[in-house]
Order: sequence, then structure tokens, then C-alpha cells
Amino acid sequence: MVHVRFEGRSYDFSESQLGVNGNISDAALKERLAQHLEVNKNQLQDYVIDRRPGGDLIVRPEAVYG
Repeated sequence: MVHVRFEGRSYDFSESQLGVNGNISDAALKERLAQHLEVNKNQLQDYVIDRRPGGDLIVRPEAVYG
């Protein structure tokens, strides 16, 4: 499962929906998500990808504290 938080909205995609697997690089995943969301890949440039022990991927904006 790939969970995405983008522009205040949450999306859940299966890996097969995106045509990816858990071994995909961060850059390739961001590019695939940008295509799927129909946005410029630069909009995901500063996003963080958390790889969970169970295999899920979480794509989110970088957290800023303070």
C-alpha cells in the first residue's frame, strides 16, 4: 500500500495501481506519483518517503517544527 498526503488530501494506492514495487527508488516513486496525480514532479521534490516494516510506503511533506 502506498499512502500519500498531498496538498491537504490523503490518497491510498496499491502498488499495482502505480505499477511499482517496494524496491523502487524514492525518485522513481515520486515520478510515478506525479504522473498518477497529474502534477509536475517538482511538486513532490521535498516530500519524504517512509518505508514501514510491513512494506507500506508513506509519502508526505517534510515535517517542520518550531
